[in-house]
Amino acid sequence: MRKSILVTILTVLTSLTAASPALASTATAHPLRLPPVIRGTAPALHPEGFAWDPTRGAFLVGSVKHGTVSVVRPDGSTRTLVSDPHLDSTFGVHVDVRRGRFLVAYADLGLGDRTGGASGIGIFDLRTGRTLRLIDFGRLVNDFALDPDGNAYVTDPGGDTLYTVDTRGRFSVLVTDPRFAGTGFALNGIVWHRGGYLIVVKYDTGKLFRVPVRHPERFTEVTLDRPLVGGDGITLRPDGALVVSTNKLASSGEDAEQVLRSPNGWRTAHQVQRIAPWPDPAPTAVTVTPSGTYALSGRLDILGSGGTSDEFILRKLPLSAL
Repeated sequence: MRKSILVTILTVLTSLTAASPALASTATAHPLRLPPVIRGTAPALHPEGFAWDPTRGAFLVGSVKHGTVSVVRPDGSTRTLVSDPHLDSTFGVHVDVRRGRFLVAYADLGLGDRTGGASGIGIFDLRTGRTLRLIDFGRLVNDFALDPDGNAYVTDPGGDTLYTVDTRGRFSVLVTDPRFAGTGFALNGIVWHRGGYLIVVKYDTGKLFRVPVRHPERFTEVTLDRPLVGGDGITLRPDGALVVSTNKLASSGEDAEQVLRSPNGWRTAHQVQRIAPWPDPAPTAVTVTPSGTYALSGRLDILGSGGTSDEFILRKLPLSAL
């Protein structure tokens, strides 16, 4: 009896794996141990945003200089996946495995090879990199978060508005408020919380906001024990901690990685770890992988001063910060 049950279970699992390439690739990709430091090399790539792609066991990175999206392997090797002439510079990247796609924020900051002025969200086929849809906003776009239904929530660091892009590609205003506006870059990194709200960091002042998606007008400022000035990319770890990359590219902040926790659903939060100075200049994004949390330095400090670099660095946060 037990033997027949075991054979049946194994048969079902085998058929499921054979029927689903995504499931098969995920199963063979793990367990995966990434090196603590990945030194990517590509001619003047200068990525600002990146994401972990579990279907490849690799990272997807954008490019402020070229407006591309590239695959970065654990050994640092890089190949271009997306090269669309409509994209001047690419920023935040998010993978939507469930729908077989990934999304990229694009804009024109005058630092890319092209200066067409377009800004919005691009949607691409995860397997091939084929362009599925480009959604121009006419506003500066930097980062966005995805909810489980595939809706994107987009920050406009040059204005006072959060936007929504649904799974059909329709964009609309989620909430507008003068408290979101600032000098230079304002609203920046954003993450979806399973409690049904967004956590957004304000780059210039280091404020953190909690925005309920169903009633965004009821957003509140999170009470912090210290501001996150220069807060750029943010991510939530599986244990509920928030990791924030701060930099001094256009702020009085510091190059650091900061870990926060909240005892009350992100109405208040306190810092539990601060790694400063971060070993790599100008970290701009963080992402969670099966091997831990990694921060990206695309050497935007060099690009912003008129130079270029062929190296970028993905570095794992130390064990004390995990």
